[in-house]
Amino acid sequence: MLLDTPSLYFRAYFGIPDSITAPDGMPVNAVRGLIDMIATLVRQHSPAELVATMDADWRPAFRVAAIPTYKAHRVAHGDTEEVPDTLVPQIPVIEEVLDAVGIARLESPGFEADDVIGTLTHRASGAVDIVTGDRDLFQLVDDARPVRVLYTARGIRNLQLVDESWVSAKYGIPGRGYADFATLRGDPSDGLPGVAGVGEKTAASLVTRFGSLEALLEALDAGVTEGFPAGSRTKLAAARDYLAAAPAVVKVAGDAPLPAADLTLPVKPRDPEALVRLADRYGLDSPLNRLLDALSR
Repeated sequence: MLLDTPSLYFRAYFGIPDSITAPDGMPVNAVRGLIDMIATLVRQHSPAELVATMDADWRPAFRVAAIPTYKAHRVAHGDTEEVPDTLVPQIPVIEEVLDAVGIARLESPGFEADDVIGTLTHRASGAVDIVTGDRDLFQLVDDARPVRVLYTARGIRNLQLVDESWVSAKYGIPGRGYADFATLRGDPSDGLPGVAGVGEKTAASLVTRFGSLEALLEALDAGVTEGFPAGSRTKLAAARDYLAAAPAVVKVAGDAPLPAADLTLPVKPRDPEALVRLADRYGLDSPLNRLLDALSR
């Protein structure tokens, strides 16, 4: 089980009031929420291995070089992401808690959590569950292995199980075609413009007809006219430079360098004393007890 940790702690932060505080008054809503999310996931799915993936770089240079608008609307200043003031100090606490419990926490310099997930998925020899609220990771679903996404849009207790048939039913595309579909359609939440004038229906039709963005571009460059919805060929030709650059942004990396780590789900805390200190300082007794109970079963 691979956790898109930033996606989960942002969801916890916005879903739980920041009136939930530590004894000193510091908000700990994201910390408590994430701990309870992990406890629920462990109880319901009993993974043999569990990894909390992190953003070492939330806006990697290679993606910005390809598409300068990538996440540009979320920049606070310089290269710093716009994050709520009361969430910022909770992130180091989350990392300390994960380390004290013994849950593997992995990141890779110059890469996002998505890329860590992509790399671990590529390396995995068995089934993989990816827990995220980010649709970008739908590109990793693979029924043959199997790899599926546990999508959190409806909440951690009402997860949508996303596999190839779900992607096909939702978007009208081949189950493995989400990355190419997203490239054509665009994604305003990531500052990805897409092809002007090409919406979901046209993007789905193109991906279904040609099978891949690569095949579509080969047909476009070869002057093929058959299979292009009315008016789309001109729009695609006008966006040719974008279509050449966008895959580097949209596609999740499968080769991010990662340190060696024990991914085994812990059955007891790695550092009990540190965990007691964290529980006392931040008022985390109840959620940590729920998590430890789930791990020990």
